[in-house]
Amino acid sequence: MVAIGAFAICVFLIIAFIYWPTSRYVTASVDRLIIDRANTFSSLPPQQRHQALQQHLDGDPRRVKLGGLFDAHGNRVIGNIESLPRNLQPDTPPQQLSVVRIDAAGREQQLARVVARKLDDGAILLIGRNTDELSEIGSTIERAVAWGLIPALCLGSLFGAFLSIRTQQRLDQYNRQIQRIVAGELRERLPEEGGAPFTELARLINAMLDEMEELLRSVAGVGDDIAHDLRTPLTNVRMTLESGRHKAKTLDELKEAVDRAIGGLDQSLTMVTALLRITEIEHSRRLEGFREVDLAELVRDVGELYEPMAKDKGVTLVVEAKEKMVVQGDRDLLFEAIANLVDNAVKFTPECGHIELKLCCIGEKSIVHVSDTGRGIAPSERDLVTRRFYRSDKSRGEPGLGLGLSLVVAIAKLHGVQFGLSPAPTGRGCVAEIVFERVPPQVS
Repeated sequence: MVAIGAFAICVFLIIAFIYWPTSRYVTASVDRLIIDRANTFSSLPPQQRHQALQQHLDGDPRRVKLGGLFDAHGNRVIGNIESLPRNLQPDTPPQQLSVVRIDAAGREQQLARVVARKLDDGAILLIGRNTDELSEIGSTIERAVAWGLIPALCLGSLFGAFLSIRTQQRLDQYNRQIQRIVAGELRERLPEEGGAPFTELARLINAMLDEMEELLRSVAGVGDDIAHDLRTPLTNVRMTLESGRHKAKTLDELKEAVDRAIGGLDQSLTMVTALLRITEIEHSRRLEGFREVDLAELVRDVGELYEPMAKDKGVTLVVEAKEKMVVQGDRDLLFEAIANLVDNAVKFTPECGHIELKLCCIGEKSIVHVSDTGRGIAPSERDLVTRRFYRSDKSRGEPGLGLGLSLVVAIAKLHGVQFGLSPAPTGRGCVAEIVFERVPPQVS
């Protein structure tokens, strides 16, 4: 109903905008015409004036012309206006006045546009034209409203009712789908059809549901992963303490057992701390720490940190970061992400292996490139290694929690950058890349 009322108001406004300019135009045209006639007749000699005025009034088959000549006392001399109208003001712009027309058809009251000129001898010349044309325009518009607006409103009402029913049906369908999703059917999705607005809405909601399903799946697996990965160190702690209590014969032996138990607890605490850190990063609590970061300097610092470790293992670490490249981000988190990649490369690259840590530029993108000649990642595990606590069978013998790449993914997501893993071109090892969009440095 609100839409129908708004439609009716719009139609009335359109009609008004058509009528008012048309009325003003017709009125202005009539005014120019009677002013021109009045000026012409008043400039003629008396005898010619009488003749011209009579000819003007005689040539009027539509009975719209009005005119009259009155002497100084107000008596009619010639013309079809019975008497001087009230409120007449000579020598002024045209006025809207009521006059009495007299002719062969009789006596008739008419509303007219009239202009008066006072002549040199005191006589008054009236030239006018009735405004029935304006009334006809108004009547025509009223008929147009009657024959056009009412059917339009009816059709608009029917079309609005059709759209309303169709929209309600679509919303009911969405509501039923959403109720099933709320009831636990997380694989249900809204139909992406039914017009542009509904299609776009369905796509947005479905994308949100995909993300929620993935998060719920991750959350459901995290509990099992935490329990599985914490059970081993906690069991070792318990067995160590129990063994120390029963078998330790000296204080040193008891201290040794306690130290081993503390090491196991430290491993568990490290795991919990890493999980909390990933959660903190995923909830964007570090956005306030974003500043301009020089990637070249950051990469060199990571290289300096891990170069001694690589050397002790007999691995060559090559660092290339010459060109200054500025990005927006949290320096500590970016350092941690790159350090995790280099740490993995050092950890899984055998002796005499080769690691490259490079910063390169391709177009407007800055890429941190870490490659190694280690055992690599199987194609079937490439999407799994970024999940929390996932460790491939090849890496079970190495120390670690299975959270390093999860931390890298969380930091990359926080910064809105791309992170990817791929096999090395030589077929041996792995390539990890973090792709940044560069920003120009601010000039202070």
